[in-house]
Amino acid sequence: MKSSEGKIRTANGRLWYSVHGKGEKKTPILVLHGGPGFLSMDDGLETLWKDRPVFFYDQLGCGKSDRAPDKNFYSVENYVTELAQVRASLRLDEVYLMGFSWGCALACAYLLDRKPTGVKGVMLCAPYLSSPAWDADQRRNIARLPQDIRSAIEEGEKTGDFGEAYESAMMAYYDRHVCLLRPWPGSLKKAFSELNPDVYNMMWGRSEFTITGALKDFDLTPRLREIREPVLLTCGDRDEAGVKTVKDFQQLFPDARMAVIPNASHLHQIERPEIFAAVVGDFLRDVDTR
Repeated sequence: MKSSEGKIRTANGRLWYSVHGKGEKKTPILVLHGGPGFLSMDDGLETLWKDRPVFFYDQLGCGKSDRAPDKNFYSVENYVTELAQVRASLRLDEVYLMGFSWGCALACAYLLDRKPTGVKGVMLCAPYLSSPAWDADQRRNIARLPQDIRSAIEEGEKTGDFGEAYESAMMAYYDRHVCLLRPWPGSLKKAFSELNPDVYNMMWGRSEFTITGALKDFDLTPRLREIREPVLLTCGDRDEAGVKTVKDFQQLFPDARMAVIPNASHLHQIERPEIFAAVVGDFLRDVDTR
């Protein structure tokens, strides 16, 4: 399969992108990575570019893309504008959007704010769409942790000391709800090591579990019914995006289906790639023929 990469010029800087399956004929997919502040990962998506192009890009401030001249550039509004510019530059007149975690919020905000044409369907994987819902899920997840881990997290949240004890407790949480693989894949280690704290802290805040940044009051749930495109939601049964919460999201979309990936967590596309590929493949085959 042909692959290539390059840079896209946008109003706020140059963005790195790559494409796998270049030249394939079916409707392409544009992947929106998580974070905010992480970078593109293609692990677990290899089957998708066997018959269609799959595009990835690093959002402003992330991965191989430029850093913003000012931290205030890191906002939902600017990332929505950026997505529109990326799509236009890559000439993706007809496209599927595939978001992961924060990328799901970006995809839906784009659909709601821009009302674009040509988006054939949307895949929302381990979706973050509402800060109140996310916060409630994290309270439930933390409450189920062993006492020592729970105490370290609660103490860090209370005092603002996100030092060694908090970091250790956070990794224990990640091992239960973010990635179940041992050891973690190299690409995931790279994503964490290259996380841009300027983006993350500006939008999310210093705490993993309590959103204090610009996304503190972010909540798309009142408007999800406005999204008319076919939607697929996926999550792991041990996902930090709670199964019940994702089910609640599904019921708000007019045309949505949901799949829970067994023995998997937030990065279920990496943990259970065969099941994930089958679920996504079924969705694409259905929507391709509409």
